[in-house]
Amino acid sequence: MAKLLPPGMPAPQLFLSVARNAGLFGFLVDSGLIGPTGLLDRRVLPKDLRETIILRTCVATRNDYEFNLHVQTISARMGLSQAQIDDVRAAQPSPDLWSPALLAAMALVDALVRLAPVGDETYAQARAQFSEETLIEITQLTGLYVGVAMLVALIRPQFDNYQLNPAAVA
Repeated sequence: MAKLLPPGMPAPQLFLSVARNAGLFGFLVDSGLIGPTGLLDRRVLPKDLRETIILRTCVATRNDYEFNLHVQTISARMGLSQAQIDDVRAAQPSPDLWSPALLAAMALVDALVRLAPVGDETYAQARAQFSEETLIEITQLTGLYVGVAMLVALIRPQFDNYQLNPAAVA
């Protein structure tokens, strides 16, 4: 856990649950798939884009646990304002709060989570904002957090209750 958490931060309930399978948890940490800012953080996507994708996936999958965890620990550090954190839950996010790229990313996440074909308009908007490589990374990140929602649905962790200084998270 020391690789993942700043000094003094208790382990999130989800980490403790996954760590019950020590081999899997060790692999996730050692491979870098899970890190201090979550899953698949290769430092390729801009921080605000990555966090917006994660929060929107949480909203689309009704994963209040992971949403709460990110908001308490890293969403502000990743560049999201409180107004954006509040608005990411809206069916139609406010264009005044988001860049065209972040709006396109949220629409793409919504379509991907529905597991329906991504509509032509949604794809065109996303493709106008992102390279093909970035769209693939967005899709993989979304899929990983859909998996987190499935795990949360199975283990039903209690909400973590801490509010960290966002600068304290590595």
